[in-house]
Amino acid sequence: MTNNYWQSEKITLNSYPRGFHLITDHILAALPSIRDVEVGLLHLWLQHTSASLTINENADPTVRQDMEAFINYSVNEDLSFYQHTYEGKDDMPAHIKSSILGCQLTIPVQQGRLALGTWQGIMLGEHRDHGGKRTIVATLQGMTV
Repeated sequence: MTNNYWQSEKITLNSYPRGFHLITDHILAALPSIRDVEVGLLHLWLQHTSASLTINENADPTVRQDMEAFINYSVNEDLSFYQHTYEGKDDMPAHIKSSILGCQLTIPVQQGRLALGTWQGIMLGEHRDHGGKRTIVATLQGMTV
């Protein structure tokens, strides 16, 4: 017999330094019931406008370093036309980076596991020098057995 299953959890991440950070293990630790979902979806919503979520390689840390280097190259902090600089020169660029990369992910769940590829992991992009704690709303839906 299968049952519809829904769960919503707020996951609070401790402060990270600026850059890209693997958070897959944090997400899974907050959702042990994922093991009971035969088929479903996990939706992650980051409740911040100066950080982002993305999926990318989880094995080689230089990928995260290169992601940070590229996004900083692409979104320059020292542009004179920024008006929204109340919280520092990294403020407006952080909002732009968040909009480019996005603040949500939807990941399939199959047989109690996230259906990520072999080298894929969930990353938090922290775009502020001092971003503070970050909160993610995780919504798990699916069929359990």
